[in-house]
Amino acid sequence: MFNNILAPTDGSGFSNKAVATAARLAKSLGANLLLLHVRSPIETPHHVEGGAMSNLGGQAVMREIEDEERQLLDAAQDLAASEGVKAGTAFVAGYSTYETIIRIAGEQHCDLIVMASHGRRGISGLLMGSETQKVLTHTTIPVLIVR
Repeated sequence: MFNNILAPTDGSGFSNKAVATAARLAKSLGANLLLLHVRSPIETPHHVEGGAMSNLGGQAVMREIEDEERQLLDAAQDLAASEGVKAGTAFVAGYSTYETIIRIAGEQHCDLIVMASHGRRGISGLLMGSETQKVLTHTTIPVLIVR
């Protein structure tokens, strides 16, 4: 049925629940699981300390960001492993999170995207929008939403 499952993660409790669900599903189907984190590209890295903004060495800040992303993906990978699944990981820079998720899903021939819903409703959901809603609206790939 599904051979390649993509589970985007931001490290939140909501996305961790979606990762665990994706891992259980991948295990039951014998499918591959790819964990993805999308970050916004940073042209000029800045660091805020004590209210003053100072321009730090770009390479040092980028290494710190990449270390945080690696930890986030390692935690998601550990979560998948605890469900009995060995998952691949990727982090990608993209100005539009939902477009990047859809692009990577296509490039990796994913036939299912498993995403979290933060459960915002009413005016809050309308105003804040949702990457999950945008993926759901703009992709032809099936999307499983975990709440």
